[in-house]
Amino acid sequence: MSRPPLPPLLLVLAALAASEAGAADPVTIYRCVGRDGTVTLSDAKCPPGQRQEVREMLRPQDPPPVPASPAAPASPARPAAPPAPAQVVIYRTPPRPMYLCTSDDGRSYTSDNGDGNPRLVPLWSLGYPGGGWGPPGHHRPGGPVVVGNTWVRDACHQLPQAEVCDRLRDRRYEIQRQYHSALQSERHALDIEQRGLDARLDNDCGAG
Repeated sequence: MSRPPLPPLLLVLAALAASEAGAADPVTIYRCVGRDGTVTLSDAKCPPGQRQEVREMLRPQDPPPVPASPAAPASPARPAAPPAPAQVVIYRTPPRPMYLCTSDDGRSYTSDNGDGNPRLVPLWSLGYPGGGWGPPGHHRPGGPVVVGNTWVRDACHQLPQAEVCDRLRDRRYEIQRQYHSALQSERHALDIEQRGLDARLDNDCGAG
């Protein structure tokens, strides 16, 4: 007599048991057939009066846990902001003034301090009564006589800064023109003067 086929539930249990490793615990399955042909499966023995079949199977195991997804790599830390550049404060020397002076004979020249060239003049030329120092044909009236000379300076006035820069550039051009025909000893003095002019132009005029 052939055995009836196993019910689907038993097949499922068998498949689950077969898929597990041999280390799983065995389980006994009882197949019970009642008088009316009803088939039941249980892990306990069948009640009296039912036909019983015994199957040794591996206990079903829970599937292995799904490995957790690897954590997303942490965002790289932002590089620290570079330190602010050190503030550089440049102090410029105030522009040096230049004065235009006029001598007693009408010649003009420049001065850096506003003090004209000194010259010795007789006192009578300044309005003081004089003696034999008066101009030719002049006859001194009676009274006290002031005899002597005194030092006076040429009159000077300050130039506008724009004109100062123009004069400095003109002088530098004149130095460059003279340099090619100057003697070796003269070139040294011209070099020193031009370096001073370049420094003054850079500070006082903003550009050469």
